[in-house]
Amino acid sequence: MFTKILIANRGEIACRVITTAKKMGIKTVAVYSDADKDARFVLLADEAVHIGAPPSRESYLVGDKIIAACKKTGAQALHPGYGFLSENAEFAKRVEEEGIVFIGPKHYSMAAMGDKIESKKLAGAAGVNCIPGVNSAIETAEHAVEIAQSIGYPVMIKASAGGGGKGLRVAWNDKEAFEGYTSCRNEARNSFGDDRVFVEKFVEEPRHIEIQLIGDGFGNVVYLNERECSIQRRHQKVIEEAPSPFISDATRKAMGEQAVQLAKAVKYQSAGTVEFVVGKDQSFYFLEMNTRLQVEHPVTECITGLDLVELMIRVAAGEKLPFTQAEVKRNGWAMECRINAEDPYRNFLPSTGRLVRFSPPAQTMAQANTTDWFGVRVDTGVQDGGEIPMYYDSMIAKLIVHGVDRLDAIAKMREALNGFVIRGISSSIPFQAALLAHPKFVAGDFNTNFIAENYAHGFKAEDVPHEDPHFMLALAAFVRRKSRERAASISGQLPGYAVNAGSDYVVVTLGEDGTNAYTPVHVDEFVGRTGSARVRLGASSYEISSDSRLNDVCITGTVNGSPFTAQVERGTPKNPLALRVQHNGTRLDVLVISPRMAELHALMPFKAPPDMSRYVLSPMPGLLVDVAVQVGQKVQAGERVAVIEAMKMENVLFATADGVVGKVLAAKGESLMVDQPIVEFV
Repeated sequence: MFTKILIANRGEIACRVITTAKKMGIKTVAVYSDADKDARFVLLADEAVHIGAPPSRESYLVGDKIIAACKKTGAQALHPGYGFLSENAEFAKRVEEEGIVFIGPKHYSMAAMGDKIESKKLAGAAGVNCIPGVNSAIETAEHAVEIAQSIGYPVMIKASAGGGGKGLRVAWNDKEAFEGYTSCRNEARNSFGDDRVFVEKFVEEPRHIEIQLIGDGFGNVVYLNERECSIQRRHQKVIEEAPSPFISDATRKAMGEQAVQLAKAVKYQSAGTVEFVVGKDQSFYFLEMNTRLQVEHPVTECITGLDLVELMIRVAAGEKLPFTQAEVKRNGWAMECRINAEDPYRNFLPSTGRLVRFSPPAQTMAQANTTDWFGVRVDTGVQDGGEIPMYYDSMIAKLIVHGVDRLDAIAKMREALNGFVIRGISSSIPFQAALLAHPKFVAGDFNTNFIAENYAHGFKAEDVPHEDPHFMLALAAFVRRKSRERAASISGQLPGYAVNAGSDYVVVTLGEDGTNAYTPVHVDEFVGRTGSARVRLGASSYEISSDSRLNDVCITGTVNGSPFTAQVERGTPKNPLALRVQHNGTRLDVLVISPRMAELHALMPFKAPPDMSRYVLSPMPGLLVDVAVQVGQKVQAGERVAVIEAMKMENVLFATADGVVGKVLAAKGESLMVDQPIVEFV
């Protein structure tokens, strides 16, 4: 077995590999860029080597620097994680040639599966179901239309080297096929330097279901059940689960066996995933093979009790798989939410910056510990006070739950999301809370178009209606009453001026446009029961009990005998005296005040926000890479004004109306904050 391995990656996956390596008694080496010098994975590793500037092309994508770090530290093996160089066959070959073990598949297996066109030919030869289509490069748009007509619409036009949603179009007629071919080819050439395009049948109401494999160097390959990955936004997975709520045991077995056939055909070793598109009739077709560890691997670990990273390391060290196909378990139901640094209320724009507060829910299931079943697990690469840099992907953490069945897993996930405290940046938690509460998701009635169909016009706060909004008001009143009780208990107060906790309050729900709702509440403390009270709102009554401290953002307790987790904190960006209450994805800003104060508050005029229509504002934190206008220039609506880069994505800002540039308020190369003015029109 190895005594030292290097992790050629960063963030969450680097921490994940370090966890298993420590469990196995293996020392670890981290490599890091300038942006990651204080990152959690660097602190966790036994050694760390600096490899360059923040942009990944100057650090994590420079194979020479990573190989040099292996030699410098004496690392015998290298784990690539996912992303960066993890599926680069040339890099894997070079690592092996330098006498370092690559903890992953052999370079020839990786090369065979890395090309979408060639991999489909290999899959077909191995007896794997393939989508009807032409898997050779198509040279003209006219030929693409002919092929589409012969297959039958709808068809999918895909770039051979595509990925992450780039170089992909769906065509429903000849015109769309012609235009889609041209767009795909141009996009693929610009993004990947490879303009080969192919056409295949588009499966209607498709599901994205993948089979997890593990193979060793002795010809043994087993499949570790499937993962349901159909909840996607712009071809990026949002929620994954195992098993799938859709396929039958017979389909699972057939998919698994075909995946094994393909792996054996390319002499596959290590962990890998064969992805299938599954139709509404459970017909399934090969999509691609990912020759690396997947982001969503923890859900497979939960239901099988296996540590996939440990298996990868053992296989790379020359060991045989310690189990057979018949011994693979399928226990309970697991789900994973990808918690990303993005603002769902601003069309999921990246949100970078400092984590002013980062407190995940309590873990009841240890990371990569296969002896603990059913509970909550958090895989993350950040910590309280850490930074989410603009140079890399947006993942903050992966929240994983394991339940006895699917409904139990959904309930556990909703409660865990309620207790996940992230401040300083925006996160995708409200959106995931909405998805988990959606009746069709709960029923398992969804496909890859679920988000596009149900949130076609973006995500808004009203998309997360609370099942009992009065509970949130009652909780705010409960917290305010406890605060008043503490103030009243302070000794030495002047006679006649002592704080009185009182029982009657008004909860003012603050509207964005100044329209407020006033709800009278009555709070009775239970004698002899510390941390308990009855809150009445009209006909509703809530008996709330909590041992949480007043300065805790995360509040846990019971309401009418049932457990709850919510978040309550003092102060909002607009009102330092308000309370912000969050539960099940719903957020309310409220004031809890006396009835007389409520009367006076209702008379206060509303101060409208300043008119910013003359400005082009930065919609996200990021780097201003280009300003396309100059002072005095006439600009028409829809014309390009500026370009902002954040988390490997370029976002172009356009003028929303005709105007003349009065001032350019930010310079190229400047780091911008949310809503920072860039250009002012006159």
